[in-house]
Amino acid sequence: MPKVAVILSGCGVYDGSEIHEACAALLALDRAGAETVISAPAGPQMHVVNHLAGEPAEGESRDMLVEAARIARGQITPLQDLDPASVDAVLMPGGFGAAKNLCTFAVDGADCKVNPVLVDFLRRTHDLGRPLGAMCIAPVILARVFGPDLAPQVTIGTDPTTAGLIGQMGARHVDCEAAGVVVDEKNRMVTTPAYMLAGSIKDVFAGAEAFVAKLLELCG
Repeated sequence: MPKVAVILSGCGVYDGSEIHEACAALLALDRAGAETVISAPAGPQMHVVNHLAGEPAEGESRDMLVEAARIARGQITPLQDLDPASVDAVLMPGGFGAAKNLCTFAVDGADCKVNPVLVDFLRRTHDLGRPLGAMCIAPVILARVFGPDLAPQVTIGTDPTTAGLIGQMGARHVDCEAAGVVVDEKNRMVTTPAYMLAGSIKDVFAGAEAFVAKLLELCG
């Protein structure tokens, strides 16, 4: 039974992990017979967004790990405590938290910085030959971490502006439909657009099923 690390960035589309995508990935992994360990870095979110108003909540601060524990039903491992050798693959759902908390892409674009704990974890996991998967906007993290050295193929859908920024980071963007999957077998990476393109939750879940199937195939 493969064991997959699911790395979250908080809880909620505008300032953390996209909940539909996280749940779709977790359900697909469970249906496929995989074991999951949910994880997140500790530390403050870039900001807190009132999801009802769609605006930043002034004066509020929340921790990525604490918020991600909501999705994990409390069963979560701090990323700094997770041994890459203990998992067979890594999966990162999207949501603005991937671009605000796990990295600074939302603010800095192609010049973004990735959370150092996550950089270390991804590099060590990749060095062990474990496949890496990312949904929605999260592929920009793979582009930033591995683009200069490996030029991986990734997708965020069809948005030309974001695709251009991915190219600036050294990765190669591949256009893909909402429920589609891009597999870079050489670099052992799998990506899918999810809500970057999806018009409904059914498209997200369909994409997650195909995405997880390809990720687990690479586990060998």
